[in-house]
Amino acid sequence: MESTKQNKPVSPSSSSPRKLRGVKAFSTTLGVAILLATLFTAWTPNSLFASNLQEKLRLILTPQAGPNTFITTPQPQLRIGIVAGHNGNDSGTVCLDDSGQVDLTEAELNLEIAELVQKSLETQGFQVDLLNEFDTRLNGYRAVALVSIHNDSCTYVNDEATGFKVASSLDTRDVNRAQRLTACLVDRYQRITGLTFHATSITRDMTEYHAFSEIDPNTITAIIETGFLNLDRDILTNETERVADGVTQGIMCFINNENVIPTPIATFVP
Repeated sequence: MESTKQNKPVSPSSSSPRKLRGVKAFSTTLGVAILLATLFTAWTPNSLFASNLQEKLRLILTPQAGPNTFITTPQPQLRIGIVAGHNGNDSGTVCLDDSGQVDLTEAELNLEIAELVQKSLETQGFQVDLLNEFDTRLNGYRAVALVSIHNDSCTYVNDEATGFKVASSLDTRDVNRAQRLTACLVDRYQRITGLTFHATSITRDMTEYHAFSEIDPNTITAIIETGFLNLDRDILTNETERVADGVTQGIMCFINNENVIPTPIATFVP
């Protein structure tokens, strides 16, 4: 009976060095061939210049973003408009000293507050336009919000003539957002300054403020009178940064959609 011989399996370590070198050489050749094929594919009549070839090489050899790679792009800045009431047009209400000389004008105080609000919002990353009362840029102006800053009379009226007022357009396209902006301004300004919301003295000049009909209808806007230049003069002139912070925080409340109790759009006092 003829004996059978079993062939023993050859372990990988028993392969000859010559065979290993052959496999490595073949892999290298194959890799070069793939790269050359890619390059020849990229080499079209429109890419015969060296600069184009270098760019294609860069794209080929640079690792591309995988499915788990997140590429962040800068977000566009939100635009906010701040109107310095009466600035560039007239002085607004004028305060006189005991000798009858001009002591303070509404326009200069409005501008000081507006500039502080602009600076504060810009440090928080917003694009802020400081606008004059009848600025030509108001025509069709588009922004996430526009707030016009004013102040009330220097003349003593009575002991009730103290506090601030906020109003938005009666003809606004988006009532809910307009109410939110006014509510935010009322809430935050009152908290920071301690002044009272003087809703009963809101006038037609506020609810029908000229800029309301000039700007883009999608821009949410409001007008604020930060105080009376008679009884509230001390805080307005000596704590101006605090006053400006109240306006700034009101705008931030609106933009960040912070919690606030909605304030109905006020009707004017005849």
